[in-house]
Amino acid sequence: MAAKKRSKNTASTPSAKTKKPVKAKKASAASKKAEAKRQAEKKETVNESPETLRKLLIQKREQIVKETKIEISKYIKGETRQLVDTALDDGDWSVVDLSEDISLRQLSNHREVMVKIDAALEKLQEGTYGICEDCGGKINEERLKVLPFAIYCKDCQEKIEQLEAIEKERPI
Repeated sequence: MAAKKRSKNTASTPSAKTKKPVKAKKASAASKKAEAKRQAEKKETVNESPETLRKLLIQKREQIVKETKIEISKYIKGETRQLVDTALDDGDWSVVDLSEDISLRQLSNHREVMVKIDAALEKLQEGTYGICEDCGGKINEERLKVLPFAIYCKDCQEKIEQLEAIEKERPI
């Protein structure tokens, strides 16, 4: 009987082994499909037409305009005045000041991004979109996908940021 049990165990072992490679094949097939999809998406971004890029930039610009209008409407509606009316001590006033500073900084950032988007739209029209303004090299497609209004390649941007950091450290 022990021999029969062993034969059953050995018989079940190969079938278990055959199932594992099948699962591995399914997993590898799924990963190959996912990789193929990523490659196709990457090719789409590389070969995007200027019209598609223009639409993307305009869409981002419209989103920023919408956010800016919301921030400005807060001032018009008096939401900041409500904070001022409820301020009782110096701590409350510091919260009011901080809130206003954050809102103004947000508006300033929106303005800067809108200027960059407008410059990118102009570059698209001129045919110089995706070319680094510093070295004249091509800006990486992945960088443009994340930051469609980039005007410098990664290396040049890093150099500029390092120079700005050094200038900030220098005493005046």
